[in-house]
Amino acid sequence: MKTLLVGVGGMTNGGKSTLSKSLHQQIPNSCIIAQDSYFKDDSVVPEDNNGFKQYDMLGALDMDTMMSDIDSWRKDPERFMRQRDLNPELTTATDTDVFVLIVEGFLIFNYRPLNELFDRRYFMEIPYDVCKRRRSVRVYKPPDPSGYFDGHVWPMYLKNRQEMDITVSDIEKD
Repeated sequence: MKTLLVGVGGMTNGGKSTLSKSLHQQIPNSCIIAQDSYFKDDSVVPEDNNGFKQYDMLGALDMDTMMSDIDSWRKDPERFMRQRDLNPELTTATDTDVFVLIVEGFLIFNYRPLNELFDRRYFMEIPYDVCKRRRSVRVYKPPDPSGYFDGHVWPMYLKNRQEMDITVSDIEKD
């Protein structure tokens, strides 16, 4: 059995989940781990000086739990998928089978221990105006307060993107 760990990163509402779901549907023995599933409880996410919750930073995410789940997949992808009922038609794996884990998220390349695991890295980008429009029609819990996109989300994206560009190589950008 062979494994492939693929990172699909990018900006908020940039198409990461859509691409990841499409890949998953087309690739046998694949599954997705989405970084959005690992946000800490809202009560422990700090606020900035403007009162905006700081969701767009690694500290808002339970990266230890995410890494634990990824490590479980790496140790035994077949068992990981069976335990989570992610591929019920899976039969016993052979030496030639390839298992693919698609990890998608907005800060996956900024977390060095995770970034070092990827066999392939893809980064999704869209223009500012498209991103803002897509973000404005999504429903978040809690909802985005007025001015949140321009006052927090976009500036944090630019900051995180700059950090990623400095520290990460081998990313396919689209």
